[in-house]
Amino acid sequence: MAPPRILLCGDPIGHLNQLFKRVTSVNKSTGPFDALLCVGQFFPDSSDRLEELTEYVDGRKNIPLPTYFIGDYGAGAVKVLTAAAKENGNLGFKMDGLKIRDNLFWLKGSGKFVLHGLSVAYLSGRKSSSGVMYGTYSQDDVDALRALAEEPGIIDIFLTYPFIEFYFYGVLNRASTSDIPPGLSDSSGSDPIISELVAEIKPRYHVAGAKGVFYAREPYVNVDAAHVTRFIGLAAVGNASKQKFIHAISPTPASTMSSTEISTKPPNTTLSPYTFVERPANAHEAEKRSADVANDSQYWRYDVSKRQKVGGGDSARLCFKFVSSDSCPQGDKCHFNHDMDARTQSMRGVCFEFLNKGKCERGEGCNRKHSLQEGRSKECWFCLSSPNVESHLITSVGENCYCALAKGPLVPDHVLILPIEHLPNTLSSPPEFEIELVKLQNSLRAYFKSRKKEVVFFEWVYLKTSHANLQAIPIPSNRASAVKDIFNLAAEKLGFKFMELKSDNSLEGRRLLRDQFDGKFSVFYVELPGGTILSHTVEENEKFPVQFGREVLAGLLNMADRADWRNCKLDKEEEIKMVERFKSSFQEYDPNE
Repeated sequence: MAPPRILLCGDPIGHLNQLFKRVTSVNKSTGPFDALLCVGQFFPDSSDRLEELTEYVDGRKNIPLPTYFIGDYGAGAVKVLTAAAKENGNLGFKMDGLKIRDNLFWLKGSGKFVLHGLSVAYLSGRKSSSGVMYGTYSQDDVDALRALAEEPGIIDIFLTYPFIEFYFYGVLNRASTSDIPPGLSDSSGSDPIISELVAEIKPRYHVAGAKGVFYAREPYVNVDAAHVTRFIGLAAVGNASKQKFIHAISPTPASTMSSTEISTKPPNTTLSPYTFVERPANAHEAEKRSADVANDSQYWRYDVSKRQKVGGGDSARLCFKFVSSDSCPQGDKCHFNHDMDARTQSMRGVCFEFLNKGKCERGEGCNRKHSLQEGRSKECWFCLSSPNVESHLITSVGENCYCALAKGPLVPDHVLILPIEHLPNTLSSPPEFEIELVKLQNSLRAYFKSRKKEVVFFEWVYLKTSHANLQAIPIPSNRASAVKDIFNLAAEKLGFKFMELKSDNSLEGRRLLRDQFDGKFSVFYVELPGGTILSHTVEENEKFPVQFGREVLAGLLNMADRADWRNCKLDKEEEIKMVERFKSSFQEYDPNE
């Protein structure tokens, strides 16, 4: 099968007539092409071109190819994008584009999707801390991409709005500078965060706009990766200097290439621009850089024998996936640092950038902590006394524990049972809490049974968890018989076997489980429909996925895309409606009513 053929485009800035006329011409003469990817500002600079934009958005004019854009700002953007976001087909978490109309898709925030076999990642908008609704990316968008960088597989194409400054400085690892257009050595409009992301993601093609010129850099090798990266910067549509704004590529998807093919390097390949940056600078600037590096070294919290100073390789950096979720799909093959102390600090609300670099450059725009937290956090997300508790998710409050709906639920009515006091797990909690917890479990079983469902309870008793939570996930009754088998199969794939506890009732089963828990090791357990409990004691050096229970049930329910709660987040208004619906239907079963 022939590789896909993709057209790349710089900032349209509302010049859609000119853009699609050119696309139609190119498609007719050298096509057919499969898709058009637009980087840079998509919407007009002023209201003068709103009618032209509206003709395409309303469907009065034809769009010749499936078109994906990331520059979600400009005149008319708020109206068009707000309306699109409310469409039923665009609700939920969609990384493959929100449909504006036939052949026009908005790549919102950040994400990764497959386009004709190609793995495409993107970061939409510009850096901003002002909280603008459209046209800027958030720290959540950046963190999501960092997590994607940890996943197996190669990103074929990475789309960003601005150029990145690391491409344009001086000698730059022997890269030829003869073909660099004037003005690119000016770092204004560049974004160092994108530079970091590109170094971590290591795409085969990095495509960007917003500098007003066309520039195709020599391919460069990546640190700890066999393939090269090609950078393509595109000019704006209709630019006065007639710079190139359309470019065609036809890459074979990396997922179908052999190791020999993927590691082939063209003769003009240069070293990575991320190994060092040789910047033209005066003596004062050089001294300032040296001082900055020296100051940075004072921030390192963890063992300096494991962590390198600024300028070190990838192994000097923390793995975002591990620090944020306690699980990295690459395991021992990951080139980043799996540091348990950093994971603990992250759970206490400390900024990942502060942990990774020693300081955070986002200033007031960052709502995380920028100092190391010792012991219990005063701002535990689950303590009812905490100012950070999301009280709108709470559905029922008793004497010792309370219920809340999960943030980023796997399914509707995904419930958490949590202690009111700051307890690390439910297995070492006091007897009065246990009695109340079991009463809530029985109430939930009765409630879901009335809806022809069974409920699965599970808890990850992690020794460094700050606040216990027992998860309750309803499943269709006709799938209940398969729960035990799928958990055992998942355990087998991870190389362990569950210990099985059988009892006549939940209180007795949990008593047996509590008797076996000595508090010296972490434990995962799941309470199955029918009363059987499966448990696994996790050894000190054993890698265990923190989202194991959710991932297994996502597989059972054919919802693999919802295994990560971050893919399922709702806005606050939707969460409030979700809670109101549950409270109304659960009221007659609620023991706290």
